[in-house]
Amino acid sequence: MAAESLADAALTLDLVTEALRLPQFDVRSARAPMLPETRPLQPRVRQDAKQAAVLLLLWPQGGSLYFVLTRRASDLRGHSGQISLPGGRCDPEDSDHTATALRETGEELGIAASEVQVLGRLDSIYIPPSNFMVRPVVGALPAPPCFQPQAAEVAEVLQLPLALLFDPQRKRESLQIRNGRSVRIPWYAFGGQMVWGATAMLLSEFEGRLRAVTGQPAR
Repeated sequence: MAAESLADAALTLDLVTEALRLPQFDVRSARAPMLPETRPLQPRVRQDAKQAAVLLLLWPQGGSLYFVLTRRASDLRGHSGQISLPGGRCDPEDSDHTATALRETGEELGIAASEVQVLGRLDSIYIPPSNFMVRPVVGALPAPPCFQPQAAEVAEVLQLPLALLFDPQRKRESLQIRNGRSVRIPWYAFGGQMVWGATAMLLSEFEGRLRAVTGQPAR
């Protein structure tokens, strides 16, 4: 498989599971291509950081694997209008971060927790502006889902082939003015939307893990 591009490779759930179980993996290097210029790779985590979890949800469709992103409703308090993985803040009744990710996905997209097979996890990521420590969970459905988005939280549902992560044409950069200086912002172009920040960094880690188990060079 090393000779072919991952865009053409057979991405399977077994491959995903293997990628999530790598005993040694350089998370920082894998996330770096999607790191905004002003963001430290390892920001200082505040002691009062709030706990949250997100779900990278996969499913087979037409011989390929797909995943879902959502565009957050414009009137939400945090990260409104941005593209993200389904998920949210941990509630006291949640038994662990996996329970949070599954509950939030059910609330946002109408997917029952019992339908999701948990495959593993990515490394946690801290989001300084909102002071959230986010635990990413990876799960799979046995068949294409019928999403029922909660309008109060979700403005749009993006169902995307996983192979898009490995398409170099999807990786862009923009310059934004912040505090009077020009700052480089890397992002993915998916579904006519800009996917950047923590979500892009998690997807970049996921891509890196898949490249590692297939012998593909890091990008």
